[in-house]
Amino acid sequence: MRNVLAALRRLFHAVLLGLVGAGIVHIVVLLLVPEFSERDAWSRLSMASDLYRMNRLDAEAGGAPVVKSVDPLFYASACRFDLEEGMVRIKAPGNVPFWSVSVYDRNGHNIYSFNDHTATGGKLDAVVLTPAQMIDVRKDLPEDLQGAIFVEAPIDEGIFVIRSFVPDDSWKPIVSRFLDQSSCELQDF
Repeated sequence: MRNVLAALRRLFHAVLLGLVGAGIVHIVVLLLVPEFSERDAWSRLSMASDLYRMNRLDAEAGGAPVVKSVDPLFYASACRFDLEEGMVRIKAPGNVPFWSVSVYDRNGHNIYSFNDHTATGGKLDAVVLTPAQMIDVRKDLPEDLQGAIFVEAPIDEGIFVIRSFVPDDSWKPIVSRFLDQSSCELQDF
């Protein structure tokens, strides 16, 4: 009987310690939520510039990077947009060894991705629009959009990210110019 009571007492003690520990962890997590929620990519980009403005994400542009890059062999640039205001067109002149593009919703979920192998002649020319805007554009496609890649995104706000490969130091100025001359413009058709 003594052994059973001792075992129950140890079990009760372990459960009580577990509950107290879980409570402490829960409180710490709740206190840290505001710290992390204000540091997402959308918030950092909004502090760096307005909508429809390209922002370099790598430290090579000078200063601290807006969003930490995962791969040092890639330079990146991003643009926030709001499709409720109209469709957005992204272009970048020149040729680089490789570029890729991703469209993210405001929460950072990847909606669409493509690269230079998808584009006509390897040139970056893309339009991001809602399904309703796509219907309107298809009725009378403007001639200057004939070679553009259309990204139909069921979102209101999003982020367009361009990444470009830098194989060695000789490519750094070319890739930097490619990203610095890229544009993100609100389009009304």
